[in-house]
Amino acid sequence: MRAISRVVGCSINTINKLLVDAGNTCLEFHDKMVQGVKSRRIQCDEIWSYYYAKQKNVPKSKQGEAGDIWTWTAIDADSKLICSWLVGDRSAETGYAFMQDLATRLATRVQLTTDGHKAYLEAVEGAFGADIDFAMLVKMYGSPPEAEKRYSPPEVIGCAVTPITGKPDPKHISTSYAERQNLTMRMSMRRFTRLTNAFSKKLENHCHALALYFTYYNFIRVHKTLRVTPAMEAGLIDHLMTFEDLVALIDQREAQLKESN
Repeated sequence: MRAISRVVGCSINTINKLLVDAGNTCLEFHDKMVQGVKSRRIQCDEIWSYYYAKQKNVPKSKQGEAGDIWTWTAIDADSKLICSWLVGDRSAETGYAFMQDLATRLATRVQLTTDGHKAYLEAVEGAFGADIDFAMLVKMYGSPPEAEKRYSPPEVIGCAVTPITGKPDPKHISTSYAERQNLTMRMSMRRFTRLTNAFSKKLENHCHALALYFTYYNFIRVHKTLRVTPAMEAGLIDHLMTFEDLVALIDQREAQLKESN
């Protein structure tokens, strides 16, 4: 942000305001456009990050206002659309809110696969009842070699499939797309990179960055295998959006706010 402020010759506060406006615009755009999704298979996962400081380094004066946070995502396995996302902790309350939001965006009965996080059990039942085919995929990990513990992920040595509700198709009980989306997020947003100093200082800024990313991913970025955007593949939009379209949405929102005030 400081580099951009020097290049374009404007205040860093102006750039920060633009990013906040972009984040709010993207939040409203996602909420409006991602509705009535005709999906067959949904995969869910959570990805860890933090704001201000990692949990173990949060000072006493910042307890409850900083530390570890999780981004919950739900991806359509066919269109690769991010149907729903939510930032919070890993509690049952956050899981319930996440599943309630996902349920309102789907137009069809789906097969849902999650990891073994227990918060999903009550959350899925509360949001969908019996109108879903739900299964959990629990991966079992082994310990990496001693020298690789810090930087290498543990090795997957097996997995257990547990049908929970309905009749999920065993061939499609998977979280591979959700986990691949986690990698895409880490590669696309600097604040998700491990061992980084590019983390968000405030939770609001973290959420604005995510809103901007998910709008870009769903509506602007052409998926390599689909050759269209996920939103086009899902039938939510019939044309390719550009960053110019996103800037126009920001200007339109600002104009509407000025009129209302």
